Amino acid sequence: MNEPKTPWLARLSAGLRRTASALGGAISDLVTKRPLDAATIEELEDVLIRADLGVAVAGRIAAAVAEGRYDKTVEPDEVKRILAGEVEKVLSPVAKPLEIAPQEKPFVILVVGVNGSGKTTTIGKLAAKFFHEGKSVMLAAGDTFRAAAIDQLKIWGERTGAPVIARDPGADSAGLAYEALGAARERGADVLLVDTAGRLQNKAALMGELEKIVRVMRKLDPTAPHAVLLVLDATVGQNALSQVEEFSKTAGVTGLVMTKLDGTARGGILVAIAAKHRIPVHFIGVGEGVEDLAPFAAADFARAVAGVET
Repeated sequence: MNEPKTPWLARLSAGLRRTASALGGAISDLVTKRPLDAATIEELEDVLIRADLGVAVAGRIAAAVAEGRYDKTVEPDEVKRILAGEVEKVLSPVAKPLEIAPQEKPFVILVVGVNGSGKTTTIGKLAAKFFHEGKSVMLAAGDTFRAAAIDQLKIWGERTGAPVIARDPGADSAGLAYEALGAARERGADVLLVDTAGRLQNKAALMGELEKIVRVMRKLDPTAPHAVLLVLDATVGQNALSQVEEFSKTAGVTGLVMTKLDGTARGGILVAIAAKHRIPVHFIGVGEGVEDLAPFAAADFARAVAGVET
C-alpha cells in the first residue's frame, strides 16, 4: 500500500527547517527580555546578513521591526511575522511560472549551472512534470564531458518516456544541441530540454562553448533557446550571486531554479538574489523526489524561511 504523499507546504517547511531554525534561534536570543534599542536593531541586521538575506534586505527588515517599537519588548514571533512579510514583498515580483509558449514548437529550454548544482536531476524532474501535463518531451544530453550525466539523463528518459539525443563522452556539445533541435522539430515535440556541462563561472573557454551552443541552435531556430534556466545549489550561499551574474552575461538567463534548500541553513540567499538581480524564480527543490521540485510561491517560501506557522 502506498503511503500518502506529504503536502508540498509541509515538505517546504521541513526543507527550510535548518534556515528557519538558525534565523529563529538568533532572533529569539536577541529580542527575548530585552527592549528594542539601536544596538539590538543593529545586531538584528547582522543576524539577517549572516543568514545570507543580503545587506539591502537585512536593512529593510530591521527598519520594519524598529518602526514604532523603540524601547519596547517584542516577541520573537512578532519579529518573524515582520520578517516573513518583508521577504514576501521582495520575492513576489520574481515568483513567476515557467510558461511554455505553444506557438514555439519545440519550446527549447537550455539548462545551465555549475557542476553539482543538480542540473541533470532538475531536467529529469521537469521532463516528468511536462509529461504529466500531457506534453511530449525530448532530452538532449549536452553535458558531453561526463559519462555519468549522459547515463543519468538516459535513465530519466526511460522513466518519462522522453527520447534522449546523446553521443559518446567528449562529443561536441553544440553539434549535439543542433542535432537534438532538428530531431525535436521532426518529431513535433512540444518541449526540448538541453543539458549542458557544469561550467565553472570563471572558466572563459567553457563559457565560450555555452555561447556556441546558443549560436548553433539559432541557425535552425533564430528564437531558440526560448528559456534559459540557471540551476543554483542553495548550499553554496553567497557564491550563487556571482553565478547568476556570470551566467546571465553569457547565456541570457531567463529564470532560476534553486535546489537543495533542504540541505542548508542558507536558504536566505534566494532572497538576496531576488533583491539584486530580479530574475524570475520558476521552481525550488527540497529533496530528491519528482514531487520535491515545485513552482515557486513567494508567500509560502517567506513563511517557511521565517518559521511562521501556516
